[in-house]
Amino acid sequence: MTHQVPLFINGAFVQSSSTEKLPVTNPANQELLGEVPFATHDEVEIAIVAAKQAFMIWKDVPVSERARLMMRYCYLLKEHHDELGELLARDTGKTFEDAKGEVWRGIEVVEQAANAPSSMMGETVENVADGIDTYSYIQPIGVYAGITPFNFPAMIPLWMYPLAIACGNTFVLKPSEQDPLTPVRLAELFLEAGAPKGLLNIVHGGPQQVDQLLQHPDIKGVSFVGSTRVGEHIYTTGTAAGKRVQCMLGAKNHMVIMPDADRNSTLNALVGASVGAAGQRCMAISVAVFVGDPKVWISELADRMAVVRPGAWDDAGAAYGPIISKAARERVLDLIARGKEEGATCLLDGSDVVVDGLPDGNWVGPTLFADVTTDMSIYKEEIFGPVLCCIGVETLDEAIELINKLEVGNGTSIFTQSGGAARKYQHEILVGQVGINVPIPVPLPMFSFTGWRGSFRGDVHAYGKQAVRFYTETKTITAKWTHGDSTGKRPNMSINLR
Repeated sequence: MTHQVPLFINGAFVQSSSTEKLPVTNPANQELLGEVPFATHDEVEIAIVAAKQAFMIWKDVPVSERARLMMRYCYLLKEHHDELGELLARDTGKTFEDAKGEVWRGIEVVEQAANAPSSMMGETVENVADGIDTYSYIQPIGVYAGITPFNFPAMIPLWMYPLAIACGNTFVLKPSEQDPLTPVRLAELFLEAGAPKGLLNIVHGGPQQVDQLLQHPDIKGVSFVGSTRVGEHIYTTGTAAGKRVQCMLGAKNHMVIMPDADRNSTLNALVGASVGAAGQRCMAISVAVFVGDPKVWISELADRMAVVRPGAWDDAGAAYGPIISKAARERVLDLIARGKEEGATCLLDGSDVVVDGLPDGNWVGPTLFADVTTDMSIYKEEIFGPVLCCIGVETLDEAIELINKLEVGNGTSIFTQSGGAARKYQHEILVGQVGINVPIPVPLPMFSFTGWRGSFRGDVHAYGKQAVRFYTETKTITAKWTHGDSTGKRPNMSINLR
């Protein structure tokens, strides 16, 4: 009998009564891992009610106790690190090392959530006026919802609910329906850590379930990571309903290579950042911008990419895994074909790659294009596959101008040995996350994930200090206590504090 992925509502794993289901398959071999039900309207409602009821108690739990829950959870995540990595690898097709790396990046955010007492400290100024003090409290808001993508089923949920809950809120998570097994296991460990019922709830589904969350009056805020098309809908719908919304959207990340860049580290960075995780990262490098003559670099780049191959999660020689679905693979292949049709030079074509013993996997081999122009589909669209486009420019100013014309601004990097060039680049580039000799500059969680322009919708970003602001509200108190007789003073008829 096929395993049905459960919902997690009010501290219990429950089977949905829904008849609408999707198969969950291993993208490396199409093995059926289970079925994911699309939660019914009533089931989503029950999850929201459970979260609202839990919030009425949880908001008053001392912040130190909330932090200790995160410490226990963090311990369990570390204890089960490899197990989670294997589950995630089977769920997504990622290599074991890549999957474990994702789990660890999520654990780092939980560690930061355990720092909630310090993160939620308010401010105090004594004697702002004669005998008057002003101070602020940081307070939770209510029930939040998180809508997460297929490409990071552990890390991105862990970006969201641990910090939201540590701040005193409760949470309803709608993970990707393509790989829901890892988020459910994360919930099992959260329950084992001692989480009271209703703090975290998980419902599965698609657009209908998302819209129910967006329009429900008891959902106070929504965090989303995913495609630009879906994110724009979530942002406009959620804000129209009066909710706080943060949406991390699509990208087209460029790496600028200066003539003085260290050759070996630069080429290795280009290969890893472009085809790692099969290019299915919102911070993947999809465009290499060579300042000077690209031919000096491209031949050796093609040689290094040619020896990289995809494979199964437990294949120690595989550099990355499959594309998440057959439909996603067909889209990548279509863009590769359009790149060739539109005049780019395809130096390495991974369209027909074969993985021994796994003929049914969603494989795409490393693909490299030269002579790419900005009007080509492979340049304009986010490919989300192991495809790297190469462009040449004469100067650093041209490279900056090229990137600043993009509608998106998630991440970028520059490889150089010149401090002056690096400083100019980091100052003038209109991108929110910049790497200097670092290809994928995803910040650690003491900072925030700060995509700019079309890569982000909202006011404050994910994790770090900005996320604490997203999940809380500030209450400011101005207080006056008199000591002794206060008679004889006239009414204060002005707005001045007296």
